[in-house]
Amino acid sequence: MYYLGIDPGKKGGIALLHDTGIEGCWDFDKDVLLTMTEFLSREHEASRCCLERVHAMPNQGSVSMFTFGQGYGWILGVLDAFNISYQTIEPRRWKAEFGLNSDKAKSIEVCKNLFPGVSLVPHGCRTPHDGIAEALLMAEFARRKL
Repeated sequence: MYYLGIDPGKKGGIALLHDTGIEGCWDFDKDVLLTMTEFLSREHEASRCCLERVHAMPNQGSVSMFTFGQGYGWILGVLDAFNISYQTIEPRRWKAEFGLNSDKAKSIEVCKNLFPGVSLVPHGCRTPHDGIAEALLMAEFARRKL
Protein backbone atom coordinates (compact mmCIF):
# COMPACT_ATOMS: atom_id res chain seq x y z
CA MET A 1 0.00 0.00 0.00
CA TYR A 2 1.11 3.59 -0.68
CA TYR A 3 0.74 6.50 1.74
CA LEU A 4 0.81 10.11 0.63
CA GLY A 5 1.39 13.01 3.05
CA ILE A 6 0.67 16.55 1.93
CA ASP A 7 1.62 19.70 3.81
CA PRO A 8 -0.05 22.31 1.59
CA GLY A 9 1.21 25.80 1.09
CA LYS A 10 4.10 27.79 -0.24
CA LYS A 11 6.59 26.15 2.14
CA GLY A 12 4.82 22.78 2.26
CA GLY A 13 5.90 19.34 1.20
CA ILE A 14 4.79 16.07 -0.37
CA ALA A 15 5.93 12.62 0.71
CA LEU A 16 5.18 9.16 -0.60
CA LEU A 17 5.72 6.06 1.52
CA HIS A 18 5.22 2.43 0.68
CA ASP A 19 4.90 -0.43 3.14
CA THR A 20 8.55 -1.17 2.34
CA GLY A 21 9.92 2.36 2.88
CA ILE A 22 10.18 5.88 1.49
CA GLU A 23 9.42 6.30 -2.20
CA GLY A 24 10.26 10.01 -2.22
CA CYS A 25 9.77 13.41 -0.64
CA TRP A 26 9.70 16.86 -2.21
CA ASP A 27 8.95 20.46 -1.39
CA PHE A 28 5.39 21.28 -2.42
CA ASP A 29 4.93 21.73 -6.15
CA LYS A 30 1.77 21.28 -8.23
CA ASP A 31 3.65 19.29 -10.88
CA VAL A 32 4.97 16.87 -8.25
CA LEU A 33 1.46 16.39 -6.85
CA LEU A 34 0.07 15.70 -10.33
CA THR A 35 2.85 13.17 -10.98
CA MET A 36 2.27 11.41 -7.64
CA THR A 37 -1.51 11.21 -8.02
CA GLU A 38 -1.23 10.03 -11.61
CA PHE A 39 1.25 7.35 -10.50
CA LEU A 40 -1.03 6.23 -7.66
CA SER A 41 -4.07 6.09 -9.94
CA ARG A 42 -2.22 3.63 -12.23
CA GLU A 43 -1.02 1.37 -9.40
CA HIS A 44 -2.93 -1.76 -8.52
CA GLU A 45 -2.17 -1.30 -4.83
CA ALA A 46 -4.45 0.73 -2.61
CA SER A 47 -3.34 4.15 -1.42
CA ARG A 48 -4.23 6.51 1.40
CA CYS A 49 -3.53 10.21 1.74
CA CYS A 50 -3.24 12.42 4.81
CA LEU A 51 -3.82 16.06 3.87
CA GLU A 52 -3.32 18.69 6.55
CA ARG A 53 -6.56 20.58 7.19
CA VAL A 54 -5.91 24.29 6.99
CA HIS A 55 -7.92 27.43 7.65
CA ALA A 56 -7.53 31.20 7.66
CA MET A 57 -5.50 32.70 10.48
CA PRO A 58 -5.98 36.11 12.12
CA ASN A 59 -3.96 38.99 10.66
CA GLN A 60 -3.46 37.31 7.28
CA GLY A 61 -4.38 39.32 4.22
CA SER A 62 -7.60 38.51 2.39
CA VAL A 63 -5.87 38.23 -1.00
CA SER A 64 -3.21 35.82 0.28
CA MET A 65 -5.81 33.71 2.09
CA PHE A 66 -8.01 33.61 -1.01
CA THR A 67 -5.03 32.47 -3.09
CA PHE A 68 -4.13 29.86 -0.48
CA GLY A 69 -7.74 28.64 -0.42
CA GLN A 70 -7.74 28.31 -4.20
CA GLY A 71 -4.58 26.18 -3.99
CA TYR A 72 -6.08 24.00 -1.27
CA GLY A 73 -9.21 23.49 -3.36
CA TRP A 74 -7.02 22.55 -6.31
CA ILE A 75 -5.32 19.85 -4.19
CA LEU A 76 -8.72 18.44 -3.19
CA GLY A 77 -9.81 18.46 -6.83
CA VAL A 78 -6.69 16.60 -7.97
CA LEU A 79 -7.11 13.93 -5.27
CA ASP A 80 -10.76 13.48 -6.23
CA ALA A 81 -10.02 13.44 -9.97
CA PHE A 82 -7.48 10.64 -9.55
CA ASN A 83 -9.66 8.73 -7.03
CA ILE A 84 -7.06 8.96 -4.26
CA SER A 85 -8.59 8.16 -0.89
CA TYR A 86 -7.75 10.99 1.50
CA GLN A 87 -8.57 12.39 4.89
CA THR A 88 -8.06 15.96 5.98
CA ILE A 89 -6.44 15.89 9.40
CA GLU A 90 -6.10 18.70 11.93
CA PRO A 91 -2.42 19.46 12.65
CA ARG A 92 -2.89 18.85 16.38
CA ARG A 93 -4.19 15.33 15.66
CA TRP A 94 -1.32 14.05 13.52
CA LYS A 95 1.27 15.95 15.59
CA ALA A 96 0.00 14.33 18.79
CA GLU A 97 0.93 10.94 17.32
CA PHE A 98 4.58 12.05 17.35
CA GLY A 99 4.56 14.22 20.49
CA LEU A 100 4.88 17.44 18.50
CA ASN A 101 3.63 20.99 18.80
CA SER A 102 4.13 23.97 16.48
CA ASP A 103 7.95 23.80 16.75
CA LYS A 104 9.15 23.11 13.19
CA ALA A 105 12.68 22.19 14.35
CA LYS A 106 11.19 19.43 16.51
CA SER A 107 9.27 18.09 13.48
CA ILE A 108 12.57 17.88 11.57
CA GLU A 109 14.26 16.13 14.52
CA VAL A 110 11.48 13.54 14.91
CA CYS A 111 11.42 12.92 11.16
CA LYS A 112 15.20 12.33 11.09
CA ASN A 113 14.85 9.86 13.98
CA LEU A 114 12.04 7.94 12.28
CA PHE A 115 13.66 8.01 8.84
CA PRO A 116 17.43 8.03 9.31
CA GLY A 117 19.32 8.86 6.18
CA VAL A 118 16.44 10.68 4.45
CA SER A 119 17.39 14.01 2.92
CA LEU A 120 15.11 16.81 3.99
CA VAL A 121 17.13 19.34 2.01
CA PRO A 122 15.64 20.12 -1.42
CA HIS A 123 17.88 20.74 -4.41
CA GLY A 124 19.59 24.10 -4.13
CA CYS A 125 18.96 24.53 -0.40
CA ARG A 126 21.27 24.23 2.58
CA THR A 127 18.92 23.63 5.48
CA PRO A 128 16.30 20.96 6.20
CA HIS A 129 12.83 21.77 4.89
CA ASP A 130 10.17 21.54 7.62
CA GLY A 131 7.40 21.12 5.03
CA ILE A 132 9.04 17.96 3.70
CA ALA A 133 9.58 16.67 7.25
CA GLU A 134 5.95 17.27 8.16
CA ALA A 135 4.72 15.69 4.91
CA LEU A 136 6.75 12.57 5.75
CA LEU A 137 5.27 12.52 9.24
CA MET A 138 1.76 12.84 7.80
CA ALA A 139 2.45 9.96 5.41
CA GLU A 140 3.63 7.92 8.41
CA PHE A 141 0.47 8.95 10.28
CA ALA A 142 -1.57 7.65 7.31
CA ARG A 143 0.39 4.37 7.43
CA ARG A 144 -0.32 3.97 11.14
CA LYS A 145 -3.88 5.27 11.41
CA LEU A 146 -5.76 5.43 8.09
